[in-house]
Amino acid sequence: MGRRVLQVTPYYPPALGGLERVVAQLSRELAHRHEVHVVTTRLRAPGLPRHSVEDGVRVHRLPAVEVANTAVSAALPVHLARARPGDLVHLHIAHALVPETVAAVAALRGVPYVAHFHLDVDASGPLGRLLPHYKRHLLGRVLRRADAVIALTEPMAGFLTERYGVPRQRLYVVPNGVSSAYYREPRPAPHRPLRLLFVGRLQIQKNVARLLDAMALVRSEVRLRIVGDGELRAALQAKAARLGLRDVEFAGALHGEDLVKAYADSDAFVLPSDKEGMPLVVLEAMAAGLPVVATDVPGNRELVAGTGLLAAPEPAALARRIDELAADEELWRSLARRGARTAEGLSWSRVAARVEDVYAQAMP
Repeated sequence: MGRRVLQVTPYYPPALGGLERVVAQLSRELAHRHEVHVVTTRLRAPGLPRHSVEDGVRVHRLPAVEVANTAVSAALPVHLARARPGDLVHLHIAHALVPETVAAVAALRGVPYVAHFHLDVDASGPLGRLLPHYKRHLLGRVLRRADAVIALTEPMAGFLTERYGVPRQRLYVVPNGVSSAYYREPRPAPHRPLRLLFVGRLQIQKNVARLLDAMALVRSEVRLRIVGDGELRAALQAKAARLGLRDVEFAGALHGEDLVKAYADSDAFVLPSDKEGMPLVVLEAMAAGLPVVATDVPGNRELVAGTGLLAAPEPAALARRIDELAADEELWRSLARRGARTAEGLSWSRVAARVEDVYAQAMP
């Protein structure tokens, strides 16, 4: 057995979200060669035991409360303080508070930590005005003090150097991966009407409201299946009803084989987000042979440009791209093939090997 690795994330499956699934997939793969512990909270995962072993990964779900979409756990620093000499902490960053806790405990215990940067979140809610100050004075310090920082793309690495002053020599680019369960050969032709799929948490950043407005403008005959749950589900269902969208289905959260089947049953994937890191759902869609239509925003742009269709982040542009795809079967085939090629080589085993290279640099 190799290192003892503590993966730290405020949320973990069955909690919904791409980051949560990334941590789970990466932890399972690393557990083949290392003793992997996931340190997380019980938020969004009710009824599960505090300590368990899942697919070879030791999972520790700590008591916590959620304040302004931020996990707050007094038990987290206590648990992390048990870190042993020789341990390595792998911190996943897309939320506030947890990174500072990890950095403080790592300094006190003298253990190295790797900061895995998934997304530069925007301000929301009544406390959102504090976020710029938090990023400047706290998050930047956490990133600069890390023994290594993982970025998902080269543009993200450049952003981390420019915005947060992370030294380039401590930055490593490691993309997200795709589970082998999603790979399949693209079908020869799409269904009629075209079956569109969205997968994601129903929250502000994903901007599913934009997608519903676009559906009201689409001229082609298409159907949309929305897979996911979240605090905006009721409001989005009400909006779909107001717009008279009869061909929109809210399927709720799907996991495992049910989620794989949702991709397999669809013809194209659409992502209307305001911003992304490196969207796992787009990689899964490409692996499943689905052309992708996405908003032209950071995170989507790097992954979809040249392999799918990008649209300005407004409903009319998104609707035009959907109509373009629905009307051109040869375009549909071409994008399906391009996406499948992009997803090739991004197995989690290969991604985990690259993460282990980062560990070797952070902790020779």
